[in-house]
Amino acid sequence: MAEKTPAHREVVHLDLDTFFVSVERLKNSTLNGKPVIIGGGDRGVVAACSYETRVFGVHSAMPMKLALRLCPQALVIRGDHEDYSKYSRMVTDVIASRVPLYEKASIDEFYVDMTGMEKFFGTRLFSAELKQTIRRETGLPITYALASNKLVSKIATNEVKPNGQIEIPFGREKDYLAPLAIQKMPGVGDKTGALLKQMGIKTIRLLSEIPVEMLETIFGKFGRDLWRKAQGIDESPVIPYSEQKSIGTENTFEADTINIRFLESELVRMTEKIAFELRQDGRLTGCITLKLRYSDFNTLTKQAVIPYTASDLVLLKKAKELFHRLYDRRLRVRLLGIRFTHLIPGTYQINLFEDTQEMISLYQQIDSIKSQFGETLLKRASSMVK
Repeated sequence: MAEKTPAHREVVHLDLDTFFVSVERLKNSTLNGKPVIIGGGDRGVVAACSYETRVFGVHSAMPMKLALRLCPQALVIRGDHEDYSKYSRMVTDVIASRVPLYEKASIDEFYVDMTGMEKFFGTRLFSAELKQTIRRETGLPITYALASNKLVSKIATNEVKPNGQIEIPFGREKDYLAPLAIQKMPGVGDKTGALLKQMGIKTIRLLSEIPVEMLETIFGKFGRDLWRKAQGIDESPVIPYSEQKSIGTENTFEADTINIRFLESELVRMTEKIAFELRQDGRLTGCITLKLRYSDFNTLTKQAVIPYTASDLVLLKKAKELFHRLYDRRLRVRLLGIRFTHLIPGTYQINLFEDTQEMISLYQQIDSIKSQFGETLLKRASSMVK
């Protein structure tokens, strides 16, 4: 069973390495080829690590205790998420000023659609110049791959890290993927990978040779998706990035109030509510806006750009800070609102340089319970003041 080859596109996947951001403030001579781990204390998790460290089996999101057992000689550097967000925005600005269509897939990943640009600039030359510009304006190296679709460009980028670049010619997608291990394919996790290995399928080439009907029988609809990926087929579009997307809520009170404890509890409730929605949608916010309307209908707002996050603790702290900066008149309050903007795809764990494994697990369990039984089932005590 064959499928038509998708129309020829030109897609570049760019990847900003967390490790480079974290060590940018250090002199390269300080590292001198040593294994390096970016993360918190012994109870934290690995945020990033050098390639010298990865040969010992260390990887991101691994508990720090385990990472240090595997590589006790590693130099540990505490991550700075504020720096990470700053550099992410800097790279975004460079890309936005030079390309007509790009997608910010996460805090450190970008897709650029260069289809049609080959007629005017030459996509290979333009990609190389974009990389050089990012290095010149941010001081950071970046890895990229040019291919005909997002899937192949992403896989190829991972293969040439760190600070690499590669072009996969149109029509050679399947050949390029063929020798790679099945774990290199996005969407193939531990369970799927283990099942495929039990079937004797260890490379993408072998997976591509399995009849699509057989894969559908074993994996359902996901089987067809696996088959298409193994052929190097991906028609997903580059989704234009927009900072204008937002999520928020506001509450007009039945009676105007001057009760600070009540106002703070409402702020906690609303912030917690939309932070949960943010995580459910798989997004991070980089900007928080507080809105306050007094009884005389005078409406004020105050905004703060923050490191990308979806953490209740971070967002609640900033929301309270904005409230106390904004509430500077002894008038009754009629309305309170909060809004998150500068949204990008991302996961809650991406900014937990300081959180312990226990804290991460706790919030994952809380979100799981809310997803199953409703978000109002679990509340902070501070949100229940009347």
